[in-house]
Amino acid sequence: MVLKIFFPQCCNRADSGLLVGQWIPGHGSAVVLAVIHYPFIPGQVKRYIQQVSAATGLDGGLIYLQTVPLVLLHSCQRLDFSTKEEVEEKVIFIHYEQRKVMLSQLHPVENGVPSPKTDAPSELRQMFQTVAHSQPLFFLDKYDDGPLRSTHWQSEGREASIIVELLKQASVPLCLLITWLLSIWTWIWRTCRLHTESLYPLRFLSSKLSTCVQLNYRTEHMTTLSSPTPAIGHTEFMRKANMLVSFLVDVALGMLLISWLYRDNHITMLANTLVPAADHVAKELNELLQWLMGAPAGLKMNRALDQVLGRFFLYHIHLWISYIHLMSPFIEGILWYGGLSACFGLTFALSLLSDMVALLTFHIYCFYVYGARLYCLKIYGLSSLWRLFRGKKWNVLRQRVDSCSYDLDQLFIGTLLFTILLFLLPTTALYYLVFTLLRLVVVFVQGIIHLSVDFINSFPLFAVGLRICRPYRLAEGVKFRVLCDEPGTALHLLMEINPLKCGTVVQTYRSPTYSCYPKDSWAALVKKLFVGELIYPWRHKSTKTD
Repeated sequence: MVLKIFFPQCCNRADSGLLVGQWIPGHGSAVVLAVIHYPFIPGQVKRYIQQVSAATGLDGGLIYLQTVPLVLLHSCQRLDFSTKEEVEEKVIFIHYEQRKVMLSQLHPVENGVPSPKTDAPSELRQMFQTVAHSQPLFFLDKYDDGPLRSTHWQSEGREASIIVELLKQASVPLCLLITWLLSIWTWIWRTCRLHTESLYPLRFLSSKLSTCVQLNYRTEHMTTLSSPTPAIGHTEFMRKANMLVSFLVDVALGMLLISWLYRDNHITMLANTLVPAADHVAKELNELLQWLMGAPAGLKMNRALDQVLGRFFLYHIHLWISYIHLMSPFIEGILWYGGLSACFGLTFALSLLSDMVALLTFHIYCFYVYGARLYCLKIYGLSSLWRLFRGKKWNVLRQRVDSCSYDLDQLFIGTLLFTILLFLLPTTALYYLVFTLLRLVVVFVQGIIHLSVDFINSFPLFAVGLRICRPYRLAEGVKFRVLCDEPGTALHLLMEINPLKCGTVVQTYRSPTYSCYPKDSWAALVKKLFVGELIYPWRHKSTKTD
């Protein structure tokens, strides 16, 4: 049987004494945690070990260190390796850095109480858990006036920072104030939602506006962060830390945007640019419609339908230009007050920008809906009349195509309608194609904005920063390096921590968000475009996704 002893590097040069450690049951391994030096009174050591065991929940064992022979004492058992050959065959010393192992978290993370049906934790995971749960043992340092002296990773003095301690003391009243303000804000938001959900138009509008969705999302974050319940487990702690860092970075970016907007009169410049830009877009659309009403690309269109559709869309453009010029005196004020929303974070400003893009391009959306509905009506009409020629019909109750016999009058009317729809289809399809491309350009711009908001909301900044600054905190596994393998001596290995890959960190700790990705596959979206069904590829879902 091979006995593995995990030995901390900080105890390599320690004087002889009692080794405080923990046996790993079922693996033939022992984890050394600290050395208690001579002189000491056995009764005091026993009481100290009992206190530490009660505080940590670990069953501490004592290991007596002597140069030769090596004697292990645990639960009145004595294992004596008196010869060098036995030591070489049966004992392996694995040296580890105690501070890194105590602060690290081995992945995948196991939260909750393990089920008896599942496999027992591995030897390495139990070793990490033993060191992590032994933190009360490391409070004893050389500055204590007690009768015991010990060596561990904090024996030269507890690791602390005066600045960190002062910040902890100052954060108590600040956290109470923030919690009180958040409770008031949560109450106001829930009251508004209760009144909004009772009215269908307001509920529908709030579900479509990106600003309302982002406000609801941040309110949930603040409610979670202000909860007095401490985080249970590593996963929940990392989730709260990522929320807090994401919120702080979001607010910092928003304040930078505010400082840019309200400096050098940038808002007035944006307002003066917005109206001419809208006029330019309307002018380009007007020229596009004039081109479609002629002979676009040399195509022979149906003159009557072409003129009706062109004048219909030109009238909408005229209404839109009138609306823009009517709102032009208020645009600067809207931008001025809307820019203040960036104090809640850059995501609020981006969500507001997405809503403004949707409002400014509402006429393009109307053109797309009109063209899609007309094109879809003709496509489904042609498919239904094509089934009539083949003696088929669509059974609505059974949701299938059944055989059917038609008389001569029905076939004659069907032939006339099929001919009319078929010859009018190219004109309708051309208008539908042009306005669908314009709609897709707007959807692409809104998609980029929504993806930016999604990235800021869900990206685990704290976990990635921890991985870059202290990679040992997120451990994927360990690797061993041989320190001493001389004949006649025990094998000495050095255990080093393998950090998680950055991609795995992002995938593991990414926060769930209100996703704005397409709910259908690209093949389904192309099919919808072909048959003229309306698509909303970047709308927010009502459920969270990882």
